[in-house]
Amino acid sequence: MNSTPIVIITGLSGSGKSTAIKALEDSGFFCIDNLPLVLLPKLLDLKTEFTKEELKLALVMDLREKEFFIRYHETFSNLREQGYNIHILFLEASDECLIRRYSQTRRQHPLGLPGSVADNIRRERELLGDLRKTADHIIDTTHLTIHELREIIILHFTGAPSEERMRIELLSFGYKFGIPSEADLVMDVRFLPNPFFIPDLKPKTGRDAEVSAFIMGQKETHTFLEKFSDLLLTLIPLYRREGKSYLTIAVGCTGGRHRSVAVAEALAEFLERNSIGVFLKHRDIDRE
Repeated sequence: MNSTPIVIITGLSGSGKSTAIKALEDSGFFCIDNLPLVLLPKLLDLKTEFTKEELKLALVMDLREKEFFIRYHETFSNLREQGYNIHILFLEASDECLIRRYSQTRRQHPLGLPGSVADNIRRERELLGDLRKTADHIIDTTHLTIHELREIIILHFTGAPSEERMRIELLSFGYKFGIPSEADLVMDVRFLPNPFFIPDLKPKTGRDAEVSAFIMGQKETHTFLEKFSDLLLTLIPLYRREGKSYLTIAVGCTGGRHRSVAVAEALAEFLERNSIGVFLKHRDIDRE
């Protein structure tokens, strides 16, 4: 039977299950939220029947389905006996933390029992007590931010920190064609001397050696690259820490053919030397 773990995300309402499943979805898992327990064996049968690949599954299953706490033990035990690698991830938090989260979101507790939110939380904790004892992994999210929880989930189930998956794009562009809508950081390099006004350089681009040498030979270019490169080395780890999946750094000049291209090429080389992989794109290099 497939040895790929089937991750069952469960636990207390408000403990971060939505964050957990989104983290796994971003990591390549096929995810379903609030799957009825009765459908789990049927889903696994379909998976076995229609795909030979090791499809990674992550499912949120909890007390939103009223019969869950009655049947989960039998269902999970039967599937494990059939050879399925069921991995139960149980999330929890302190009563005070959960009450505060419900107050902030103004959501109703899914149990919907008479009494206060605190009463519902205590009852849910009782109903899930046995499931917690059988969990393969328990995470207390009381003192975790969303980003910290996401990092823990990704690292546990993929073995790689989320920073290794942040895509960084360096994009050169021309202001006369508009600022890229996808840009997170925009740097204007129109303060540099413009090769456009040098007849021998005008028909070339920032990727040509003559143009690059002209731009890199300016004192202003060296000063700018030194300071901006240091800034990027500071910012990129911070964006990664916040769980950002994409970071687009846009460098613009008037037409997007000379200065921005040469500067973007230099920045890409600098980041690569510092073990930061980037995707380099020159949006307007062939436009007039």
